Amino acid sequence: MEETKQSVVPEFIFRGLCDLRELQKFLFLPFSALYLMTVLGNLFVAFLTITDSHLHSPMYFLLANLSFVDFCFSSVTTPKLTTDFLKDNKTISFGGCMSQILCVHFFGGGEMVLLVTMAYDRCVAICKPLHYSSIMNRQMCIWLVLTSWIIGFVHAASQLAMILDLPFCGPRIVDSFFCDIPEVIKLACTDTHTQRILINADSGVLATTCFILLLISYTYILVTVRLSSKDGASKALSTCTSHITVVVLFFGPCIFVYFWPLSITWVDKFLAVFYTVITPLLNPAIYTLRNKEIKNAIKRLIS
Repeated sequence: MEETKQSVVPEFIFRGLCDLRELQKFLFLPFSALYLMTVLGNLFVAFLTITDSHLHSPMYFLLANLSFVDFCFSSVTTPKLTTDFLKDNKTISFGGCMSQILCVHFFGGGEMVLLVTMAYDRCVAICKPLHYSSIMNRQMCIWLVLTSWIIGFVHAASQLAMILDLPFCGPRIVDSFFCDIPEVIKLACTDTHTQRILINADSGVLATTCFILLLISYTYILVTVRLSSKDGASKALSTCTSHITVVVLFFGPCIFVYFWPLSITWVDKFLAVFYTVITPLLNPAIYTLRNKEIKNAIKRLIS
């Protein structure tokens, strides 16, 4: 029994997005382009907010951190997914798989909390403008970002701890393109009912708490500004549209996964592609296209 507990498969094999070899080769270039745009877009936003003195404010400090997290989050899965399109044998070592699980939940959990801090920043800026500078000072901004990283790490470590104790001694095929916990845990050579409940509860509590805080923040913003002026609702929406769009894009797939009772393979893979590849690409585009200050900063940079 002790020998079985300690046995570990040396590697896992990804099934990937599809089985058709020709389609996989075709997808290589589009996904390579998507990842390149994600890297350039997010690093450009981070670079712009750091170098342009007009963007040295709490809102853009948090935005720069969001761009960095998106860059890291996408880099955990997308390069491996892209190179695997050209391989017949899509393998990943056991250690690599565990590292991928840790990083996905670290950056994913951190981004959830970071979106809440950005909502808090907008809430203070719109609802208490006279106290904004004193509340959102440099120390507070650094503390908010550190909090998001700490919570992300604690969440990721707790998820990994529940996986590492499981014995993996037989099946090796992961029906995904990265080490997604629900797919990896299916391969354990033991009953994982308790671990599934704990893992889902851990992720569910974090996601639900962040989503509720976001709803409260943006509802408070809309109500406050609507009461203060006749066209307040439109002003509030124009100010927070970018933030709300990013929140919907990030939390939409999460909510669908947790509340949809059935697990359909192609739907799960589509949602996984959406939040690991598409969302990190859209975030810098949304903030750049809808933000006048960033547009002006780009003009100053190229002029």
